[in-house]
Amino acid sequence: MNDRVLVLATGGTIASTAGDGAGARPTERGDELVAAVPALDGRVVVEDVARCPSVDMTFETLAGVRRRVRDWGSGSGVVVLHGTDTVEESAYYLDLTVDDGPPVVFTGAQRRPDQPGADGPANIRDAVAAAATPDVVAGGGSYVLLNGELHAAADVVKAHTWRPDAFASPDAGPVASFGPAGVERHRAFGSRTPTVPLAEPPTGTVAVVSTGIGVTDRQLRRAVDAGVDGVVLECTGLGNAPEPVADAVADAVDAGVPVVVASRCHAGSVAPVYGGGGGQVLADHGALFAGALSASKARIKLLVGLAAGMALDELFASPGA
Repeated sequence: MNDRVLVLATGGTIASTAGDGAGARPTERGDELVAAVPALDGRVVVEDVARCPSVDMTFETLAGVRRRVRDWGSGSGVVVLHGTDTVEESAYYLDLTVDDGPPVVFTGAQRRPDQPGADGPANIRDAVAAAATPDVVAGGGSYVLLNGELHAAADVVKAHTWRPDAFASPDAGPVASFGPAGVERHRAFGSRTPTVPLAEPPTGTVAVVSTGIGVTDRQLRRAVDAGVDGVVLECTGLGNAPEPVADAVADAVDAGVPVVVASRCHAGSVAPVYGGGGGQVLADHGALFAGALSASKARIKLLVGLAAGMALDELFASPGA
C-alpha cells in the first residue's frame, strides 16, 4: 500500500519558462514544480520521466509512464504533469492500456510558472487530491484535471487554446470538481474504456484525413499509397464524406488498410445513416466507426489495436469508448 501519491513530470507549459528569443521551453524539474505547493511536502514521491513540450510526446515515453503506473500498486494514485496540447491523447492511451492499476490523473497548466496568475500550483494541488481520493482510487481509470475539474480520459477535449478553463467533456461534463469545500462528485468514477493488452508501444502509422467542402479523394489515396497502416477519416456531422472520398474508402479497405470514421463535431457519436458519401455508404464499404471518440483518440485506439493484433471490427464495435 502506498500512502503517498506518485508524481511523474514530463514537461509542458507547467514546466516552461521564457526562452532567449526562441520561445518558451520546459526547464523546470518535477521537484521544483511540487515545491511551489508547500502543502504537498511529505505527501508525494516525485520522478522526472521527460522534459518536453507535449507535442513532442512519444509512445516510448508513455510506455515508461505506463510501467511506473503498473509498478506503483494500490493505496493511492499517480499524477502526471504534462503539456496541455496532447494531454487528452496521453490520458486516453493510459486508459486503453492499463488494466486494474491505480488511477492516473494528468494535469498541466495554461500559464507558465514565470507568468502572472500561473495555474500550475493549483492544478498540481487538485490533481494530488484527486489521486488520493478513496473513491477515485477504488474506481481506477485515467483523468485530466485542470481548473478544478476532473474529466474522464475518454470524454475530455481541449476546447480553448489559452484560457485556464480550456478543457471540457462536451457530452458528459466533468466527473467531479475540486474546490475549497473538497470534492464534489458529478458522476461515477472509473474507466469505461475496455483495456487492450499491449506488450510494446505502437510503432505503426495512422493518418488522419479531414473532410469538408471541396475535399476530394486525393488526400486519402495519397495516404494509402504512402503505405500507412490505417486511416482515421474525420468526417462532418454523423460521419459523412464527399462521394469521391467514399469511393477511396472502398479502395483502401479492399487494399487491407482499415478506415475508421470519426466526426469533427465535439459532441455526439457517428452513425451509418446517410447515403451518397454518407455514413451508411462508408459502412457498406467496410469502414469502422469510432463512436463518440474524437479523431485524435480514434487514431490512438487504432494504433493500439493494430499493435496488439486485435480484431478491429470487434475493437470498434465495443460499447465502451
